[in-house]
Amino acid sequence: QVELVESGGGLVQPGGSLRLSCAASGSLYGVYVMGWYRQAPGNQRESVALIRSFDTPTYADSVKGRFFISRDNAKNTVYLEMNSLSPGDTAVYYCVLIQGGRNYWGQGTQVTVSS
Repeated sequence: QVELVESGGGLVQPGGSLRLSCAASGSLYGVYVMGWYRQAPGNQRESVALIRSFDTPTYADSVKGRFFISRDNAKNTVYLEMNSLSPGDTAVYYCVLIQGGRNYWGQGTQVTVSS
């Protein structure tokens, strides 16, 4: 079993920044992917950023140049630095860990961008 605990969401004004964190624990083994998805009301959940242990991260086109994902393998923690936020980034952000062909999800953290 894998548990993911997220933190760092909240309300921010347009143009502001937030940093999300996600700590993984439990049955972790081998190489696994960690990252972030988001889901806005009425929309499907979409990939935001993903990172393997030592590979180049991948980003959704909508966040390239504004969001940056990083990972501390020693702490089994992934971070998402979000800059130049706009109302279009408002969503529930979910941490994901992909291991052994299975996706594990965090509980989600709300990010609201509004003046």
